[in-house]
Amino acid sequence: MGISSPQCRAGRALIGWSQDQLATASKVAKATIANFEAGRRAPYDRTLLDIQSALESAGVIFIAENGDGPGVRLKKSPDEAGIIDNSERACTGLP
Repeated sequence: MGISSPQCRAGRALIGWSQDQLATASKVAKATIANFEAGRRAPYDRTLLDIQSALESAGVIFIAENGDGPGVRLKKSPDEAGIIDNSERACTGLP
């Protein structure tokens, strides 16, 4: 699944990244990201994969078209998922 320009913008917003930060993380030129997000041009498939991978590594999940349109969301953190680390188990007396 290739990401859309609105998904890219939304993904960046969810994690609070600027275009510069995404450019650094994805090793894609900022101008390429800006042009893509503005809808001026579509990057090569490999470039889109680099952008998508960088955002996914930062916790963004891309949701495919499911009748309501494509979207994005954040991965749950271990705390939100109900996972307690061993130091918390020791403090709470949990097995």
